Amino acid sequence: MVRTTVVPVVVDRPAVPYVGITASVTPGTFARAAGGFPELFAWLTAHSLHPAGPPFFRYDVVDPERGMVVEAGVPLSEAVHWTDGGVVTGVLPAGRYAVTSHVGPPDELVQVTAGMQAWAAAEGLRFDRWDTPEGEAWGCRLELQLTDPLVEPEMARWETQLALRLADDEPAAGTGGDLGDTGLL
Repeated sequence: MVRTTVVPVVVDRPAVPYVGITASVTPGTFARAAGGFPELFAWLTAHSLHPAGPPFFRYDVVDPERGMVVEAGVPLSEAVHWTDGGVVTGVLPAGRYAVTSHVGPPDELVQVTAGMQAWAAAEGLRFDRWDTPEGEAWGCRLELQLTDPLVEPEMARWETQLALRLADDEPAAGTGGDLGDTGLL
């Protein structure tokens, strides 16, 4: 049972620097992407840096049958220009995003994303995505992890915010319902 808590809204999001670890995964091996978080947090600690928001997954390429390229990432308040190990730097692009929140286990997020795509089509909105030989590439498709699983082990209570970048750069027009404070990143 999918428990989406709000209707998607369109919001303007600023550019956000981050550090991440990229993994090629399938739906069955997705835990490998999540396994990047301990290394990222250790890297931040070793460099005396602190997250500027919740950790996230960024889907760069999606093909559910062949696999996905996913980054486990942590936002920063300022860009860094050095890395070591498997850590990379990047910037989440500014722009208009369709955003919704969901409370429930991660395996429901596929249905939530499909619902967002249907909502966007009904609203006449296009996402920043394109086809490649590897699958569907995304300009920025995020799952922000709002619940710390070490604090709340019950997956049915996990809150995730989905933010999918739109293809155009027109100002947000307040499409959809009220999400409240969406300035997480």
